[in-house]
Amino acid sequence: MIRVLHVITGLEHGGAERQLALLLPHLPPTVACEVVSLTRAGTVGAEIAAGGVPVHELGMGGNRDLAALPRLVRLIRRGRYDVVHTHLYRACVYGRVAARLAGVGPRRSAPRIIATEHSLGDGHLEGRRTTRGVRALYLATERLGSLTIAVSPTVERRLHAWGVAPERVEVVPNAVDAAAFAFDPARRAATRAALGLAPDEPVVGAVGRLVPTKRFDLLVDALARPALAGARLLVVGDGPQRHALDRLAAARGFYGRAVLAGGTADVPGALAAMDVLAAPSVQETFVLGVLDGLAAGLPVLYTACPALDALPSGAAPGARRLPPAADADRWSAELARLLPSGARARAAVPPAVARHHAVADQAARLARLYAGEPAGGADRAPTTREVIPT
Repeated sequence: MIRVLHVITGLEHGGAERQLALLLPHLPPTVACEVVSLTRAGTVGAEIAAGGVPVHELGMGGNRDLAALPRLVRLIRRGRYDVVHTHLYRACVYGRVAARLAGVGPRRSAPRIIATEHSLGDGHLEGRRTTRGVRALYLATERLGSLTIAVSPTVERRLHAWGVAPERVEVVPNAVDAAAFAFDPARRAATRAALGLAPDEPVVGAVGRLVPTKRFDLLVDALARPALAGARLLVVGDGPQRHALDRLAAARGFYGRAVLAGGTADVPGALAAMDVLAAPSVQETFVLGVLDGLAAGLPVLYTACPALDALPSGAAPGARRLPPAADADRWSAELARLLPSGARARAAVPPAVARHHAVADQAARLARLYAGEPAGGADRAPTTREVIPT
């Protein structure tokens, strides 16, 4: 039995949090996991605990709450874990230091301190601009660990550019549970009713943290154009840009047609309520929401998606890409073309999800890493994907 402690910054709604909750039940019985949230356990923590995985809440007050470090060290010592696996910047910094202080360290047979890098962008980390200090602390604590998992070849290349040695990085892409996103008309009707959306209204959707790099303001501008006059905008996620998006929608005369639903545990229900998924961000590390949308059978319009760029051509026939320079008029026109197809029927689950990102496969790769074996199976060769010309 391999005992693993997952250390994560928090367990509210978010991509990294959802990934952890998704993977834990699919790990083999030879891997026993516990989870510690540095801050609040939150709704995702409750979901994980309900599945039988012990969840600890450290109660950390902020990035500089150093009193949390000895508490984490004591937790690791008591648990006598074989592996400490960290997620997100704060947890990676504190988790690696605590694991070393608790006596967990590299060994020949298996990596003992593993980190997953979910959100390393080009000049951004977890939606925030990186500074010299952030980068220096990241690299200093990275050397305390054994291995960093990159969620895409794009993240792998960025880690190498930061100075992380190639032999210390392994690609294990994010996972999708296609069965969880299977379209259900009753779920669509219930979610629409709960959100105040009429059964037959065309709905453009988006999923993600409300930060400037996601460019959800571009969608507000696009939905305010005449081509989408009868459509509604549904944005699932929360973050510091929420009030700015509200103000922008009001300024565009679009306020009543924009639904900022906040974070939710029912992402499949939210996707069922949509007719097309839009992902206009030009700065991404994976874009799990795009794969979720494809799993739900939605047509997807996106700008950057490393998860698709690393796959063979034709793996995601329902996804179309607009160039970064495309403006609100272009987004409006392309979304108007896609809306009817999403409203009429749902597409089959594409190979991008079923073949390349199946949750059982990714969980098995993690388990191999915990046991000291190569993860295997990473998709590393980028391809040229269709771009809708300007």
